[in-house]
Amino acid sequence: MSTLKAAYINELYKISKKKKIVLATIFSIIAVLIGGAVVYSLNRYSGIRITGSSEFSLLILQVLSYTLIPLFTAFVCIDMFGVEFVEQTMKLTLTSPASRLTVFFAKILAIASFIMANLLFIMFLAVVTSFFINGTSYNLFKILVSYLLEFFPIFIFALAVVAISNFAKWPTIAFMFSVLLFIVFNGLGIVFPYLKSFLFTSAFDWYKLFLGSYVNLNKIIRVFAILSGYGIMLFGIGLYLFDKREL
Repeated sequence: MSTLKAAYINELYKISKKKKIVLATIFSIIAVLIGGAVVYSLNRYSGIRITGSSEFSLLILQVLSYTLIPLFTAFVCIDMFGVEFVEQTMKLTLTSPASRLTVFFAKILAIASFIMANLLFIMFLAVVTSFFINGTSYNLFKILVSYLLEFFPIFIFALAVVAISNFAKWPTIAFMFSVLLFIVFNGLGIVFPYLKSFLFTSAFDWYKLFLGSYVNLNKIIRVFAILSGYGIMLFGIGLYLFDKREL
């Protein structure tokens, strides 16, 4: 356990030093501010109330969960696997007392921490911005639950990118395949609606299942089971590819 903790802290430190974290922070701030400015202008000058305070935070989540959040999640995943293999910094990591399993698990935990921190940061920005749009009449619990639930499908996407990063030889190829996977899965959900429930990208808004006046427990359990199945499968594939990849 101490070895895993040390490896996890080391991976967190490496993530914190990446320039993409700064870019993710800057772009998140810009995106929320632009969204706030647009909604405020429409609410104030068009005579049409686009969103309330709580709805603004959820609107930001819906937009960014299909754009910036998966984009920067992919960047971090590829940096932690593909880039480290190409730059041969993975050799230094694997010469530590930690086994490959421990290193892999530590990296996954670090990625999960980044995703959660990113979501909570965006939530904070959205809540603060919503204060200037419609005052303090927002449901903080509803917003918090939505952002926490969004972690699960984004994490599944991260596991898919990790598997691709350990399969592709070059980080650029891994990124292209990750983007292609994201586009194809979303496209399949649109062209073939009957497949939508089996694609993990269609669950990026699954938090909505918890927010309505009627909570469909059966559908929630089905989506959770599908995401869990993806998670177990992708984790196993990623670990296998990582364990077999040569330095």
